[in-house]
Amino acid sequence: MKNVGEAPQEELATGERSTRNRVARSILDHGPSTVADLARRLGLTQAAVRRHLDALAHENVVEPREQRVYGARTRGRPAKVFALTDCGRDAFDQSYDKLAAEALRWITEHHGEEAVVAFARARITAQAETYRQAIDAAPPEQRTEALAKALTADGYAATARSAPVGEQLCQHHCPVAHVAEQFPQLCEAETEMFSELLGTHVQRLATIAHGDGVCTTFIPRSGGSGTITTRQATTPASASTAGRNPA
Repeated sequence: MKNVGEAPQEELATGERSTRNRVARSILDHGPSTVADLARRLGLTQAAVRRHLDALAHENVVEPREQRVYGARTRGRPAKVFALTDCGRDAFDQSYDKLAAEALRWITEHHGEEAVVAFARARITAQAETYRQAIDAAPPEQRTEALAKALTADGYAATARSAPVGEQLCQHHCPVAHVAEQFPQLCEAETEMFSELLGTHVQRLATIAHGDGVCTTFIPRSGGSGTITTRQATTPASASTAGRNPA
């Protein structure tokens, strides 16, 4: 078994995100909780729980509160509990995903798949202007990093790193993943947008919507071949997705 210290950075980030989601979900299911409550329910050390809570608080997903005491208050300082913020609750509300998927199914049934493609491109075009400004303001060698930061500001938790003959743009979260599972046109339009913004052909290696741990896009170095094989790619989910043809 691979030691944690030997795991790729993206794999660690994905694991951290998964555990944080478990912490937030436990608070959703059980209400405001102390560090000790969460550690017991999740089988984690209290130190680990505190670390994840600090990260979630930084992301405005949870907030500390003074524990409510019903009846006579005992001596001592009241225990601190952590509760979900409105932003945190919205992250678990999938009703909008359901509505969006139903709307796209209706569009498909009444206007055909071309209409879904047109919608996906129009949606991503509206997002692209902010990304374009960030990229245009960056030096050529930092354009992928600038795009990653702009995507992160939109909730995609994106990073950029060097890869064989190019770079990899990794999105550790996708706000529309549940809908994109059914309508890959959303992922395809996003890939087209990356290519247009960066001025080069890009290659999508993995998507969360397809079941991979991270959305990974390969950006070739200027003058490179423009393609990368699955064996060359070091994606966070490479061990479980080798040979897949991501949407």
